Amino acid sequence: MNHKTKSFIFKSLDILPNSLGYGIYHQLQKFLNRNSVNFKIKTNGRSFKEALQILEKEGIDLKGKTILELGSGWAPIIPYSFTHFANAAQVVTYDINEHYDSKTINKLNTYYKTNYQIEIAAENGKYALPNNVTYYPKTNLADEKTHFNEHIDLVFSRFVLEHIPPEDLLKIHQSFAKKLPKSAYILHMISPSDHRAYDDKSLSYYDFLKYSPEEWKQKHTKFDYHNRLRLPNYLEIFEKAGYEVVSLGYDTCDTNSEKYRKFKELTLHKDFQEYTEEELLAGSINVLLKLK
Repeated sequence: MNHKTKSFIFKSLDILPNSLGYGIYHQLQKFLNRNSVNFKIKTNGRSFKEALQILEKEGIDLKGKTILELGSGWAPIIPYSFTHFANAAQVVTYDINEHYDSKTINKLNTYYKTNYQIEIAAENGKYALPNNVTYYPKTNLADEKTHFNEHIDLVFSRFVLEHIPPEDLLKIHQSFAKKLPKSAYILHMISPSDHRAYDDKSLSYYDFLKYSPEEWKQKHTKFDYHNRLRLPNYLEIFEKAGYEVVSLGYDTCDTNSEKYRKFKELTLHKDFQEYTEEELLAGSINVLLKLK
């Protein structure tokens, strides 16, 4: 589905009351994702391997550890990877929305049995999850009154932070700083590019940097929100919350590439003109944090 069609649908849903809008949105996503379990396993698998490489480089072993996943996605692929392939003891997943779908999880459980000979010992309940994977939907970690499992060794997120408002990102990390053990690490994988370009190859991956805040607000909704934060913005938020960067990696843009050419054709909004090209173009950000 191209971004213009998505935008039209999301703006139509945005007019509806929240309960109805989100209800239709989730049914639509379930329909679109009905045959994509294998694809999601493959893409999540690449991220999982990359995460392990980052952690192993710093000597961080997940065996017997408890992991907090920030943002659930549509199935517990990352939690299963941590528990079955990194020997983590438990994964607790928090999301402000409720994205899980029983049929998708059943397909995932079947995939594990067929391809890895791993029998998912699923508990009875709303979702067929094993007892070491716990799901907390409709939970806002930016709310200081929200209680969560405090015996956490690692916080992990995959392509989630770019969809959270900056003020909430700060509150979430301030809450982590207050409630989690000082020994806990945080590993974020961030996709700071314009996600509309994934569906429309005519768009630059930095197209949204040409819009004012007011113009960008008209381009998206709560269903496809992107905060447009650049690398220095994230680092400033982490610093303000009391975290230091243990390791940082990101993609750069080849100046001979089509991607760079499209970027150079943009007229940046004044809000982004003070950044260096490297700060603007930094993509696929992987940052490992620990309290100072």
